[in-house]
Amino acid sequence: METQPKTSAKDFFINLGAIVALYTTVISLVNLLFRVINKAYPQITNGYNYFGSQSISWPVATIIVFFPIFILLMWFLGKDYQLNPEKQNSGIHRWLTYITLFVAGLAIAGDLIAVLYYFIDGQEITTGFILKILVLLVIASGVFSYYLFDVLGKLTTQKRNIYRIVALVVIIASIIWGFSVLGSPRTQQLLKHDQQKASDFQYLDSQIRNYYSNKGTLPKDMEELSSGDYYAPNRIDVQTKKPYVYKKTSGTTYNLCADFNKASDDKNALNSPYYYEDVGSWSHPAGTYCFTKTINPNIYYKTGPSVPIY
Repeated sequence: METQPKTSAKDFFINLGAIVALYTTVISLVNLLFRVINKAYPQITNGYNYFGSQSISWPVATIIVFFPIFILLMWFLGKDYQLNPEKQNSGIHRWLTYITLFVAGLAIAGDLIAVLYYFIDGQEITTGFILKILVLLVIASGVFSYYLFDVLGKLTTQKRNIYRIVALVVIIASIIWGFSVLGSPRTQQLLKHDQQKASDFQYLDSQIRNYYSNKGTLPKDMEELSSGDYYAPNRIDVQTKKPYVYKKTSGTTYNLCADFNKASDDKNALNSPYYYEDVGSWSHPAGTYCFTKTINPNIYYKTGPSVPIY
């Protein structure tokens, strides 16, 4: 009767660490590619769009840390299996291998179900949808085939090296594609500054409208707005350290101005659906730009202090 090889604490944690590193790398890679696809092939929606999380910094950083950890731990396991072949049949190794096969198989099946559902349901299959399906199918198939060869005892050293090289090429290509579509880390930093400015303007605009609803007039300047109980965070541009520019142009119109690093992507431009008055989007070109805003006095009535009609 064949006896199961004894699993030490070292074997347990190396196997577990390798699987955790694999899952983390795969999830981060899928996250990275989905964000790039969303940017390159955005979905067309009829609702409000917001500044979604377009940064690839987190998935790229996670891959850079966890992929080498996975390769290193798998290298340790490979060396150990060469010296002690019986350990490849240890309980912890087989359990984690079969769990990974099960998860990868579910991902492949889910992929195929999604394609069939969209086809049978008559929904439009966009380029972005096809690319996401291919991403999941290729990655899940790669993981499934690797561990299937392992279970069948056909995962030779040469095959392990081939899988490692292919995985490295895919990861490097994905990171390069991500930076080419979404921009370099410096570009990402500039875009975050612009997003913060647009967000600050949205909140500042709401306080100006609250001022009008209570006073029946626009504030003359930022100081007059600040004198009341009208909270508006970050009235100073954190990038340039200069105050945002507010200028009253008439009884119902005003400008909000700032310096922007990059032209905004209209597909992801911040909109303001929360107010009873439509204030439009905050899309902008690069450089100094002023948003022209208009109050609609017809939605307010006056009984003493002006009160907005909801």
